[in-house]
Amino acid sequence: MDRFHHDSARAKADDSSSIADGVSLSRRRYSQGGPPGNDSIELERINTYRLQQQLTVGSRGSRIPQDQWLPIGAGKPYPPPLPDSEAYVVEFEGADDPMHPHNWPMKKRVMLGSLLTSCALVTAYGSAVFATAASGAEKEFGFGEEVAALGTTLYVLGFSAGPTVWAPSSELLGRRWPLLLGMFGFDLFMIATATAKDTQTLMLCRFFAGFCAASIIALVPASLSDVFNNHQRGVAIAMYTMSVFTGPFTAPFIGGYTASSYLGWRWTLYVPAIVGFFCLALIVFFTTETYAPIILVQKAAILRRQTRNWGIHARQDELEIDFKELVTKNLARPFLILFTEPIAFLLTLYMSFIYGLAYALLEAYPIIFEGTYGMTGGTAGLPLLALSLVKSPVARLFCLCRDDIRGSWRPTITLRCPNGVSPLASWVVRCLLVDYSGMILSTHVYNARLGGNTDKRSRFGWTGWNSNIHWMAPTAAGVAVGFGLTSIFMQCFNYILDTYSKFAASAFAANTMMRSMVGAVFPLFTRQMFNNLGIQWAGTLLGCIAVVMIPIPLMFYLFGGRLRQKSKLAPVMDLMPPAEEDIKEA
Repeated sequence: MDRFHHDSARAKADDSSSIADGVSLSRRRYSQGGPPGNDSIELERINTYRLQQQLTVGSRGSRIPQDQWLPIGAGKPYPPPLPDSEAYVVEFEGADDPMHPHNWPMKKRVMLGSLLTSCALVTAYGSAVFATAASGAEKEFGFGEEVAALGTTLYVLGFSAGPTVWAPSSELLGRRWPLLLGMFGFDLFMIATATAKDTQTLMLCRFFAGFCAASIIALVPASLSDVFNNHQRGVAIAMYTMSVFTGPFTAPFIGGYTASSYLGWRWTLYVPAIVGFFCLALIVFFTTETYAPIILVQKAAILRRQTRNWGIHARQDELEIDFKELVTKNLARPFLILFTEPIAFLLTLYMSFIYGLAYALLEAYPIIFEGTYGMTGGTAGLPLLALSLVKSPVARLFCLCRDDIRGSWRPTITLRCPNGVSPLASWVVRCLLVDYSGMILSTHVYNARLGGNTDKRSRFGWTGWNSNIHWMAPTAAGVAVGFGLTSIFMQCFNYILDTYSKFAASAFAANTMMRSMVGAVFPLFTRQMFNNLGIQWAGTLLGCIAVVMIPIPLMFYLFGGRLRQKSKLAPVMDLMPPAEEDIKEA
């Protein structure tokens, strides 16, 4: 028994030392012989994943006292440990391993990305659709406008609370099961909301529907990061951003026409539930696990059955989790990222206001187009389409800008990080987490500044306060607002993924928690603010607050390299696995 404990402790120490040894070896290879080849890339990949496992789930070896061990049975003694446990650990077979999500067929990855972004569209739609059902619910249950606004607020608060559970669980169990459970819970609670018999049930179910929907909102970007490399990720995130904003901005006119029809207000909630069940079925039958450590667990299980060698395992199988470690290393990580990482905090602060502004617009548009122009029902929601229609051109512009900047940097650039030194081709220049010069940050921040200025200086508030001004004027102003919202979120989402790619789920959880909390608050005071200050001055106030936010992206543009140097998580490189042509180019 003592020998077993000794071997376990030694294995733990060897695992830590091997990381340091591998990093130093990689640095020596590069300094002696120029850019490392595939062997060095493979070494970097292994070391990076070992570090990820240590930071994610726990430590090797048993913490259970010897006197509490379960007996093997039949009087058998405990067998000796494996002679060389490292030889039994399953890894990916080089940079081109077809089991790694980056190497899946493009058709499969595109289908998976389309399905996940469709789920995000449905859950985001559910956040705003209750506003169209509010008038019918008010008459049936007898509450006022302030309580009706809680229907949206509580749902978005669920967005804020949910990631604390869904994101850590996805880094322990993989992406697929949290996505399935979250989508199923969303569908159930949307139906429960639609069938509610009193106000309390209605509001509680709205909160839990948002809580479950948070699994989609927080984990879809992480899943896209799993399957798309740095070349392709921007396009995938552009589609995700479009879905996140298209959902809320199409809900008012779809829900408005539904609520004013013979179907009634309850069917505004049945519709997303029905579509959600359809998406759930697609997830069940057409998706597979995308998280690399869990894929290795599945690979190890297959190898054990094929070889009849029961010692084969993935590194994830070695790790033991107790409650304290689960809290400190997993459940607490979103909060640690948010409050100890300047990059995450400043970006989240910036995005939180933009997200709150989006939900403020959902309250402001009915005030303008119903109150000023006398539109009713779904017709009053049609002007919000102006914010949605601009998203496709913005996404296309974003992708073209990325290609142009990427094509301008043809020389191979050496990127240094605490995990080692590796030369990568020009496509990795976009990976902001290891860009110590701060120069490439303009790929994201220039567009973010452009979007921010356009978003905040649009004349929406000063064109919708008087019915003598044609209704097309505030509608056209919404195009600029939509351009700003979309461009900002596309850049910021990509920045977060590039910076915290190994902990994308927790990083997005931190971001989702804070911005959803702010987004939940805005509907509570927007109507009162527009009624008391007037449409023009309420819009001006929001614009002035937005001007105060402009220095945040400028700060990243000027000091981004310094901030990333001080980060504990940002310098972890995404080296698993580069495409074959990228290795040749390097």
